Amino acid sequence: MTRRVALVSGHFPPSNLVGAQRARLWSRYLPEFGWEPIVVTGDPRQYEERPDPDLERLVAPGLRVIHAATMPTPPVRIVGDIGLRAFWGCYRALAALAAKREIDFVLVTIPSNFLAAVGRLIHRRYGVPYGIDYQDPWLNRTPAADRLFSRAWGTHCLGAWLEPWAVREAALITGMAPGYVAGMLERNPTVAEKAVLAYMPMGSAPEDFAAVQDLNRAPFLFTPGDGRFHMIYAGALLPAGFVVLDAFLAGLGRVRETAPDVAARLRVHFVGTGTSPDDPHGHQVLPRARRAGVEEMVSEHPHRIGYVDTLNHLMHCDGVLVLGSTEPHYTPSKVFQAMLSRRPVFAMLHEKSTAVDMIRQARAGWVSTLTAEALPDPASLAEALRSFIERPVFDADAVDRSGFEAYSARESTRALAAALDLACARQS
Repeated sequence: MTRRVALVSGHFPPSNLVGAQRARLWSRYLPEFGWEPIVVTGDPRQYEERPDPDLERLVAPGLRVIHAATMPTPPVRIVGDIGLRAFWGCYRALAALAAKREIDFVLVTIPSNFLAAVGRLIHRRYGVPYGIDYQDPWLNRTPAADRLFSRAWGTHCLGAWLEPWAVREAALITGMAPGYVAGMLERNPTVAEKAVLAYMPMGSAPEDFAAVQDLNRAPFLFTPGDGRFHMIYAGALLPAGFVVLDAFLAGLGRVRETAPDVAARLRVHFVGTGTSPDDPHGHQVLPRARRAGVEEMVSEHPHRIGYVDTLNHLMHCDGVLVLGSTEPHYTPSKVFQAMLSRRPVFAMLHEKSTAVDMIRQARAGWVSTLTAEALPDPASLAEALRSFIERPVFDADAVDRSGFEAYSARESTRALAAALDLACARQS
């Protein structure tokens, strides 16, 4: 018997934000496992970020997508968060589905964190069980949140009040990894007694790469085959990731000192690493590269490029750079894209990140592990980079894709479907 799940996501294609991909990938595979997805999302005409129309090519054919009413930001931007602007629109769309008994479950994927509360509202009124998926931890104490009456302080205070209410009656809690929900469970220990807990990575879909390859586009950030070794890092930098970036740049500096011929060939391209997704001047990497003395080895395209263009650049580069975080739970979703690109991976990850074993077991590249107290030293990174460039041992055909299948989007969806089945069984 096929059941229906409403996947609530503030953003969905043509949004180019990472948060839009979770619902897109799940909705592709859920029908294979007995669940028909209905996506409830914000109105793309009200997205603040630049859309990527090509992303809609990667949405499952025939998927039902409901674009909920969403408050605009212009002419006066009072609220920016899509979860707040689309909250009541999503609630009304879900209420209409629940009233007609068209859905058996509501699963809200966050961020936007504020949308999490819509699941409990629907549950209280219509009895439909709900769950919350943590793509990121909800509450992260940052220095900005310690400034009284700042926006970050207000957001943190609101989250500290709203999260316990939102999770209290949840039938299902999912996350990218256990660390993503560990803080919430510590603050709300009774949730684990009532809810099914399940963890699955973002995963990635080989179908995405096949679709991009069919477009036959040339990359625009560099020219393949020009004699240089082009590495690419695509994605945002987290606050706890800047020290990892600085360690990598220090490694580049040592390469410049000890192997100038290698340094002359190497170009590392950072994409989407700016202060905001659409700011072409919000450089965060170049100033640090300048201080490290390696500006000539680095380029930065601070604003985000389209997901399709990102995959295209990964497929044409000479190496994919993955920089993690000093937070143990952080498993970069970009790891999965890197491993499907058929290009060697150069990664710096926390020793407890699940991505470490993924890359090593698949023989997809080189990994340096770190902790908050111990970062790789410049000399070891420089030697690893020299070997990566001068003595490559990567063979795309030798990558163990059977091991990688456990981390694919299809397997992620299989785990979600099993968790949905169990959560529903407990409610009956």
